[in-house]
Amino acid sequence: MSVFLFFIQAVVISMSGVLAPGPVTTASIMMGMKNRYAGSLISIGHGIVEFPLIILITLGLGKIFEFKIAQIIIGLAGGGMLLFMAYGIYKSSKSVLQQGSESVSYRPIMAGIILSASNPFFLVWWATTGLALALQAKSFGIWAFAVFALVHWSCDLVWYQALSWASFKGSTLLNARNFRSILVGCSAAMLFFGLNFIFNSSCILFSHLYYVKFLHT
Repeated sequence: MSVFLFFIQAVVISMSGVLAPGPVTTASIMMGMKNRYAGSLISIGHGIVEFPLIILITLGLGKIFEFKIAQIIIGLAGGGMLLFMAYGIYKSSKSVLQQGSESVSYRPIMAGIILSASNPFFLVWWATTGLALALQAKSFGIWAFAVFALVHWSCDLVWYQALSWASFKGSTLLNARNFRSILVGCSAAMLFFGLNFIFNSSCILFSHLYYVKFLHT
């Protein structure tokens, strides 16, 4: 495969992952209602986690995420974090009707860091599909590896910024009650993702315990 075809493949695969709904998508929409550049700032936080991760997985860190115990710990911790954020968003939404949208305060860069580092699907994706792409890029040379990392992150940047921009433009047409409804919806989405992380991790945990028990019977 030529370098050109590889980068086309990398963009297509990257976008398929970026377009999948997730906590970062929800955060881009929610925070975009107040800050039109929230998506870019979230992408910076996402990149703070992603760039070192890309390097580390090519050095062998990706094997850690293949262990069941690592998936369980990351999933439970990430799910707990999302539940906490869901509560925070819902709590903030209660004051919107009285104080307006300015009462909702968020830190997009930190959100990008937390939501990326606590997302087990993001980490497992890099330990599998992402690792395969990164190693393929590395085979073309260190420059191709660096460009691949930048291209992949740029897909995140473009999509999340587009979401936050659309959310910001739409929020100018919303009254406080509708604004609160969207925040409640974002809180519900975070709650869903959090419970999903915990459920999947619990399934892995129980299946692992059952397998260990079966071996000792």
